[in-house]
Amino acid sequence: MLDTANYTPRLRAQFDGEIKAKLKEEFGYTNDMQIPRLDKIVLNIGCGSEAVRDSKKAKSAQDDLSTIAGQRAVVTKAKNSIAGFRVREDMPLGTKVTLRGARMYDFLDRLITVAMPRIRDFRGVSGKSFDGRGNYAFGIKEHIVFPEINFDKIDESWGMDVIIATTAKTDAEAKALLKHFNMPFNS
Repeated sequence: MLDTANYTPRLRAQFDGEIKAKLKEEFGYTNDMQIPRLDKIVLNIGCGSEAVRDSKKAKSAQDDLSTIAGQRAVVTKAKNSIAGFRVREDMPLGTKVTLRGARMYDFLDRLITVAMPRIRDFRGVSGKSFDGRGNYAFGIKEHIVFPEINFDKIDESWGMDVIIATTAKTDAEAKALLKHFNMPFNS
């Protein structure tokens, strides 16, 4: 368990120490509250048709995502029944977790410095995946790039969505913030 009372993550200290000043100078902010910062990181694993065939798959994905995030993940369930996909209402289809505070900064640090370099044929993440409001989303094809996952004990490799929500008003501000955190953009 993470003791957040006396602990400051490395990226949070870097943000407070140097990134804030760089962003303030770069965009000409007059008030420190205008400076964009990280709000939350949402991780999502969708099991899809695998969970329809075997209900234990969603539980397995939940355990793996909880291990990666360091926080308990919740199972996402179908809102509607879809006969063509054999999906019934309230059937578990995936799992998600929302990280804030120290866990968010720790996850981002591990993602950038440990997990992304372990991705096979990695050439950076797209710099165009912003939503127009300063939020950034991308996918990871295999969750096994995280060192917390024991490769020998997993039954299936899951894809994973990572959504980084910031307080930035524009995509340029959010991209500058993530670049200062050393996010490896390829464009």
